[in-house]
Formats: sequence, C-alpha cells, structure tokens
Amino acid sequence: MDNVNEYGGEQILLVDDNPINLQILYKTLQGSGYRLLVAKSGEAALEIAARVRLSLVLLDIMMPGIDGFEVCRTLKQDPRTQDVAVIFLSALDDSVAKVRGFAMGGVDYIAKPFQADEVVARVRTHVKIHRLESQLARRNSELEEENQKILNAVDEGIIGLDHDGRITLINPAASAISGWSAGDVIGERIHSLGLFEADRASSHSEQHTPAFQAYRLGQTVRRDQDWIYRHDGKAIPVSLTCSPRKEGGAVVIFRDISEWLDSEEILRHTREELESQRQHLAHIERLSTSVEMAAGIAHEVNQPLTAVVNYSRVGKRMVERDVIDRQALAEVLDKLDRQAVRAADVIQRLRSYVKKPDAGRERVDIELLMQDVIALAEVDSRMADVAIHFECQHELPPVVVDVVQIQQVALNLIRNAMEAVAKTPSREFGVVLQTDMEDGWVCFRVSDRGPGLSAETEANLFHPFFSTKVGGMGVGLSICQNIVQAHGGEIGYRKNDTGGATFYCRLPPAD
Repeated sequence: MDNVNEYGGEQILLVDDNPINLQILYKTLQGSGYRLLVAKSGEAALEIAARVRLSLVLLDIMMPGIDGFEVCRTLKQDPRTQDVAVIFLSALDDSVAKVRGFAMGGVDYIAKPFQADEVVARVRTHVKIHRLESQLARRNSELEEENQKILNAVDEGIIGLDHDGRITLINPAASAISGWSAGDVIGERIHSLGLFEADRASSHSEQHTPAFQAYRLGQTVRRDQDWIYRHDGKAIPVSLTCSPRKEGGAVVIFRDISEWLDSEEILRHTREELESQRQHLAHIERLSTSVEMAAGIAHEVNQPLTAVVNYSRVGKRMVERDVIDRQALAEVLDKLDRQAVRAADVIQRLRSYVKKPDAGRERVDIELLMQDVIALAEVDSRMADVAIHFECQHELPPVVVDVVQIQQVALNLIRNAMEAVAKTPSREFGVVLQTDMEDGWVCFRVSDRGPGLSAETEANLFHPFFSTKVGGMGVGLSICQNIVQAHGGEIGYRKNDTGGATFYCRLPPAD
C-alpha cells in the first residue's frame, strides 16, 4: 500500500453515512491536490483502509452499525493503519465525546455544519504533519538500519545497558569475544554474566566493576588493559571503555588485544636482541681499538716493568752488603713500588675499557669521566706526538650513563681527531676536549685543526660500514651514535672556522 497516489497527492478517506455531508466535504477538498476516497459506513471505511495506504481519515462519529469511535479504535490497533491521522466529524458539542475521540487516537475535531476554510486548513495541517512524521519515521528506520550495519561491522564489542545494568544491545563482535549470544543476554543484568573479576568474586562486588561506575554513578572508565571472562570462563585481555548515556544507562566498548599483546611481546624480545647485538658489536669495536693501541700499550708497560727489574736488582745487591743502608734501600723500594703501580694502572685502564659494561647505569661527573678517557688516550697521544688539551667547565650537572660506553664514544672521537692532525702542520695545536652546558644539555666536544671532511664523508658520516681508513670496519661512529641515542642524547659534527672539525655529544642532565 502507498499513501501517495499516481498523481503525487496524499490519499484522504471521507466517511459519513449522510450523502449530503459527503458531497460537501468532497467539493470542499476537491482541487486541493489530494486523492479523495468516500465511504458511507464504518464497515466500508475499514475495508478501504485495509486496501489503500491513507494519510488522513475524516470520520463521522454517529453512524449506524460500526460508529466512528469503533472505526478509529480498529484503525489504531492495526499496525498497517495505526499511523493514519483521524479527524472526527460530529454535530455533537459534547466535551466528553471530544475527550473520548482523542483517547481513541484522534488528532482533531471538526464540528458540523462544516466551514470550508476551517476544513481545508485543518486537513492541510494534519496531512503535512502526517507527511513529516512519515518522513521522520522512514529516516529513523534508515538510521537504525545504518547504525545496525555499523555495529555489525566494527571490531569492538559493544554492549548497551539500561539504568539498572540490564543489557539492551549486544553487537556480533561483543558476542564473539564474550561467547554470549544476543538471545541469551538481552534483558539480563550484565553482572549475571560474570564478565568482570569483581562479578566473579562475590555477588556484592558489582559496585567495583567499570560497568557499574558508568550506568549507576555516571562515571566514564577507560582502561588500556583489563580482563573480561568469556562464557566458558576463559580470561581475555581487552582495552575497555564504559561511558554513561545522557538518557540513562551506559555503553560498554571493549576490544580483544590478545594479538596486540603477543606482538608487543615479540617486539620486546626483538628489541632486547637488537640491544644485545648492539652491545656485542660495541664490545668488538672496543677490542679492535685495544688491538690498535697494543703497540703503544706494550711500550708504556715495558718502561715501568724494566725499571721494576732494575730497581729489584739494585735492592738485591744492597741487601747482600755487609752494612745495609736502610734509607737508600727504602728509596729503591719506593721507586720500585711507583713503577709497579704505573704499569698496573695502564693495564687496569685497558681492562676496564675492554670489558663488557654492566647492565646498569650510574650517576657520574662528566669532568671526571673525561679525565679517565684522557688517561686511556695518553699512550696514543705520546705515540702520535699530538697533545690533548682539556678545557672543562666545573660544577656541571651529573649525568646517568653507562660509563664504559660513554668512554668508548669519547675515546673514539679523540683518536679520530689525533689521526686527522698527526701528519699535518696543525699537529702542534693538538686536539681540544671541552665540557660545558649547551642548550640545557651536558656536552663534551672534541675539536681539531685537521683537513676537515669531504662532502661525501659528511653525507655518510654515521652510516654503518662507511670508512675513510684503509682496512677500517666503518662501524665506530655508527656505534657511537647508537650509544648516545640509547642514552637519550645527540651526537653530531660541525665545521670549524679555523679549519678542521668538531664532534659534539650532548647528554641529558640527571634529574
């Protein structure tokens, strides 16, 4: 059935057992753009209404057989005709009859004899209202259908609750995650399902659930990770939001994050493996550096060991004399002790540098750390005849670092700078190691007056396996960058106005 005829106008049924009244109504509304149908009895009116989609019925009350009240009641009870607007027609000027008509579902009342202008105006008004209501109902139906499609398509589980915590809606995703079908849970209280841990603990713990806080207390609850329990009792990790609705009740939205947690675990293992490999590569680089320093270290250690041998022989001869000069012997033993300590210090610095660092970091003074680095570089400094000048700003904030790793960075930069100037006239200026504050960072810089870097070298400076050294692995600066970034810092390069290069390393100050 359609309430619009082939000419585009709404269909109106005129019902009256008096032919004259029907004729008057028909002529009054003729030409108004409506399709007019007539019925001379209540029985005929109901028969037409069952076949034709009507917008409006002008209905006489006093008719033999089925009167107007009974016709209206029957129309309103039938889902096919319950939305039809009914205007009662009667010569009765009885307020009780009018109230009864409105109670039956009538929308208006026109008294006889008819006033043409009044009839047309009332009909137009109620036809327009009926048209708008039909459009609104159709639009609501479309929106409900669209909303249902959206609810069925989303991955998140959605459960609608009324103000008592009873389930009014559950979408397919929520059923799939929870294991409860819509037929089993609609109308049930959400706490009876045992979705939340508090529900399973005791019957008096529902007030501790996020759903209760939303529908009863009006609070929004968001949890990045929580657990719900399926119908079969299996716990599922979810992200969860419970939000109150303005009209009462709440909406529970949750997503199964099992795969995400698995991915996070895999990512964590991958990161740990990468960190382990990075630490291993850094260790290999330190071993490589120690091999390069071996000749100088051997020379450095040989001198005090030779002195130890000589002083021990002198001491032995002094002991063999008949008269022992105790003061002279004590002086020889003191010199022997100093030379032994000197050799031990060189070996200890090398051992500390080569070892794998501890897992933890410690709070250190950057000035003292750099002094240890200079001690490590002393052998190379003497072998290359390149001095190291230390310019420090005192009382800098401490830093929290892996000492061995930061030593490795600074030593790498210093040795590169010494190599850059070793065979140039700028060797006499040496290299400069500075510490100070820079833009809120604790900074150390290594500067030289060497030939500087080519454009190609600058472009590939921190790229792995790029090297300008013959036989170099090309991982030194790349490892330095990884170490500094892992400490939350920055490493970079600048050209010097006086020629050469400056490499800087910035570290965040300790809290």
